[in-house]
Amino acid sequence: MNDPIGDMLTRIRNAQMRGKSVVETPASKLRGWVLDVLADEGYIRGYESTTGKDGHPAMEISLKYYDGVPVIRELKRVSKPGRRVYMGAQGIPAVRQGLGVSIVSTPRGVMSDAKARNANVGGEVLCTVF
Repeated sequence: MNDPIGDMLTRIRNAQMRGKSVVETPASKLRGWVLDVLADEGYIRGYESTTGKDGHPAMEISLKYYDGVPVIRELKRVSKPGRRVYMGAQGIPAVRQGLGVSIVSTPRGVMSDAKARNANVGGEVLCTVF
């Protein structure tokens, strides 16, 4: 798999289109950090580490709905393996005039765009969520 973050985001999008409450993805530290930001911002209920059907470590993500509609309306991958996107602290894009969140991988860890601007650190913009 070339793009594990893109794979996880696609699994979340597909599960929400089908109305699933839980989706499973292979485990990794980076995926866990991205899920931490999604949980902190209120886009998912949470996640827990489990063992997949094949015996490999996995993460079970609990999706969040409001009146039967998914909380996540749009989930886009920004920085891809073929084209990495790096931004300075002040260049990190505001998603939908601040209603959404950009997830940024910085030297101080993976964080939301608002936290990165407050800490005055830039980095790789992984994805945007609205």
